[in-house]
Amino acid sequence: MIPIIPFVCVITDEAFCPVTLAEQALKGGTAMIQLRHKSASGSQLYRWAVAIRERCQQYSACFIMNDRVDIAMASNADGVHLGQEDMPAKAARQIMGNSRLIGVSTSSLEEALQAQNEGADYIGFGHIYPTSSKEKKNPPVGTELLQQLSASITIPIVAIGGISLQNAATIIACGAQGVAVISAVSRAENPLDATNQLVRTIKGAGV
Repeated sequence: MIPIIPFVCVITDEAFCPVTLAEQALKGGTAMIQLRHKSASGSQLYRWAVAIRERCQQYSACFIMNDRVDIAMASNADGVHLGQEDMPAKAARQIMGNSRLIGVSTSSLEEALQAQNEGADYIGFGHIYPTSSKEKKNPPVGTELLQQLSASITIPIVAIGGISLQNAATIIACGAQGVAVISAVSRAENPLDATNQLVRTIKGAGV
């Protein structure tokens, strides 16, 4: 089930222990943790996934596995998040059934509509602003396109890319139902406090 809107999704950072970061973010009030680690082995991802899933249950938060449908299923994750080069949402749905969430990364109106039509429960949309957390081939999509998208689709939008405490409220005002962050939490001096401030900021913006 999608968390109560608006919400913060904290994505793990490969430079830090995913479980430790997840614990801090959960204590700070995040409603969703996404385990993302491109270079880890399947066995390591599974161990992390099980540990983070347990902690998410303690805090009534949602646990999403990035890319890997198999590990999402094996760890009893709440869902999976798929990129444009991953398994199509329709195929993932056949494997995972209707009880788990499927999110899809998108960077255009066309991709977002396709994801919705294929049965995605939510979309990740961005990158909204310049970001150093991931390598990007395309320029930022900006808030104007986010506003257009919010008027065009019916499933929740989780905005990503360069989102910080300073611009998170603007993102919610432009139509996003959630914000996904990496460095805004992982690189903060105190990840717990950084998460808490983000949560309070977007909750205020969503009133």
